[in-house]
Amino acid sequence: MSVKSSTFRPAATVQEIARLVTELTAAWNAHEIDRAVTFYAPEYEGVDVAQAAPQRGPDGIRQTMTRYLQAFPDLQFLLEDTLVQGDQAALFWTAQGTHQGVLMNIPPTGRRIQARGVSRLTLADGKVVRAVYVWDVAGLLRGIGLLPEL
Repeated sequence: MSVKSSTFRPAATVQEIARLVTELTAAWNAHEIDRAVTFYAPEYEGVDVAQAAPQRGPDGIRQTMTRYLQAFPDLQFLLEDTLVQGDQAALFWTAQGTHQGVLMNIPPTGRRIQARGVSRLTLADGKVVRAVYVWDVAGLLRGIGLLPEL
């Protein structure tokens, strides 16, 4: 195992992480892609259950945000709860929007969707370095009419 030498920086406080999460969510909800990508480290890696490959770096999150905002131009995230432990935060959220663009090769339906999910963010030096996004893809597909109601 190798150890990188760096200036010691104490772990972020719960309040600092909560503020970052609030500001990041606000940037997503304002559809401010340029502002949102500033919260992600150059070495960022994101795994989304709806994507075949991980997102890498700020450009990866920029592409993901662009894809979701083109598909749902009115996309909004309601942050329901946040748990912070050490350098990680778990965000419990509900996303809402109107399907007005192509997503996952599915043409726009004009239908309003709602999907619940959890994001686990790992932070270092005030930036997101890793994220795992687990959300109700089946609920999204039901919402746009591709799966039957349960």
